[in-house]
Amino acid sequence: MTAVDDLTQDQPGDAEAVAWDLEPLVPGGGPEGVDRALDDADAIVPVITAQRGRIGRLDAGELATLMTRLAELQDLVGRASAYASLRFAVDSIDPANGALLQRVQERATRIGTELVFVELEWAKVPDERVAELLADERLAFCRHHLDSLRRYRPYLLSEPEERLDAEKDQTGRTAWVRLFTEQASAIRVRLPAADGDGEGREVSLEEALAQLASPDREVRRQSAAAVTEGLAPGLRTRAFIYNTLLLDKAVEDRLRGYPTWITSRNLANEASDESVEALVAAVRARYDIPQRWYRLKAAILGLPRLADYDRMASVTDEDPRFGWEDAKALVLDAYASFSPQLADLARRFFDERWIDAPVRPGKRPGAFCAYTVPSHHPYVLLNWTHRQQDVLTLAHELGHGVHAYLARGQGIYHQSTPLTLAETASVFGEAVTFANLLEATTDPAGRLALLARSIEGAIGTVFRQTAMNRFEHRAHTSRREDGELSVERFNTLWAETQEELLGDAVEITDGYRTWWSYIPHFIATPGYVYAYAYGQLLAMSVYHQYEEQGPGFVPRYLELLEAGGSRPPEELGRIVGCDLADPSFWDGGLALVEEQLRQAEDAARQAGRIS
Repeated sequence: MTAVDDLTQDQPGDAEAVAWDLEPLVPGGGPEGVDRALDDADAIVPVITAQRGRIGRLDAGELATLMTRLAELQDLVGRASAYASLRFAVDSIDPANGALLQRVQERATRIGTELVFVELEWAKVPDERVAELLADERLAFCRHHLDSLRRYRPYLLSEPEERLDAEKDQTGRTAWVRLFTEQASAIRVRLPAADGDGEGREVSLEEALAQLASPDREVRRQSAAAVTEGLAPGLRTRAFIYNTLLLDKAVEDRLRGYPTWITSRNLANEASDESVEALVAAVRARYDIPQRWYRLKAAILGLPRLADYDRMASVTDEDPRFGWEDAKALVLDAYASFSPQLADLARRFFDERWIDAPVRPGKRPGAFCAYTVPSHHPYVLLNWTHRQQDVLTLAHELGHGVHAYLARGQGIYHQSTPLTLAETASVFGEAVTFANLLEATTDPAGRLALLARSIEGAIGTVFRQTAMNRFEHRAHTSRREDGELSVERFNTLWAETQEELLGDAVEITDGYRTWWSYIPHFIATPGYVYAYAYGQLLAMSVYHQYEEQGPGFVPRYLELLEAGGSRPPEELGRIVGCDLADPSFWDGGLALVEEQLRQAEDAARQAGRIS
């Protein structure tokens, strides 16, 4: 029996009680605490608006005082917003949660519109004066933030226009995103009965998708068909929502003068359009890697060709299930093998109720880490289905969590990194956990199973997310050039970009053509997905440095996490020896994926699964 086998001894249901405690986020807890936090924020607004017309004349000390008061206000609004959004994330069905979220968004928007003048006036300060101000150490706590804001100067509107844009957003983009979240969270899938008799059982979308890892192909096929059926009832509505948001962004980009649909996202990520195009081109040029893996997997499974529902199939006949306590121990041991400090911090997420784990009706699909605000602590949301992938997801989200916690010292302006660096700690934590699992597994079949999960994780993060970026690109471009897209047009764009990724190694079934319609990133954060590929390749390079350097690498890695977003991405990369400006940087990360594929081929031969 391998170490992996030993992880399944406790009861799978022990995650049901793992729910976070949000009450400390706001004064006194509950919706009343949310209102108190926003009342306190309202009280700060006149202090800041008293500086209207004076931003360009403030000296460094006065500007530091203004930015400190603005940080206090943002902390209060951030706490209220986090409380409302996290309550909604775990239960979007309860009308009270939706009403609270809407109330917070409306009040936060009113506060924000009163403060639009700060950014607009700062943008007009002459470059020479800005350089003089930012050289003052009293502004170190917001220096990079203030410097980054000026990159938006060409795209800012007048103050009345900015205020109108913010106010109308409540009944525009924000409202449509909320509707999509409610629609997606309500999707239910009826899986067929195991014995073929009866009506089967109704489960969440997350639980149904987890069935695609089953070693039984018929279970996978029927589960995929059930997912397609479950997506059908609200498909036209979700397509209409996406069409509306595509148009909304097109209008916004036109009014602001953004040259491409993704320029605003790249600015937020502190990445040039050219560097992102180079990343996407580098990944697309190596689509042979996933295609090679899927051909190998077909041979392992004894199939002439995979179907789309076979991609995540277990390469063994076993379908191991993991209890919560065993998964917790595994992840904490993995973190401790790298850094006891990180393990102690990760343990607090379990001990102090910073995690919400169970699958529930109305809960948002997927997993995420919410940073909240630096004066509090992060929270992790999971949808725990007891699979091996859930263990790695737990390690992944805890990586985000420890990154967020260690960067708290940077304050509200610099805690968060651009999305291009946001995945570094999460992928690193997942890699450490995977390495421990692999080391503890000695038989070739077990190693093959683990390598398969790792390769498929990299394919999902690097290659599939790049293919989804291509889907987004074509959807945004088509909406601007051709007008409203039909459901069938969305289906076609999805199938074509997936077929480019998968080549002739995987059959795209008719049912899979609608699976674009549940992915929240397209709706809430357009252009986001390429950051996963960026972050994965960066994190793999960082982990490779750790493998080469050993314990001496740990202090620099912790320095990177503690730095948050206080410096430009290139400077942060240099902390751990990564040159993000080098176009060949991406090739190094892709080579590491290819090396894992070679190891999997060797393990498959040793296990007698291929000749």
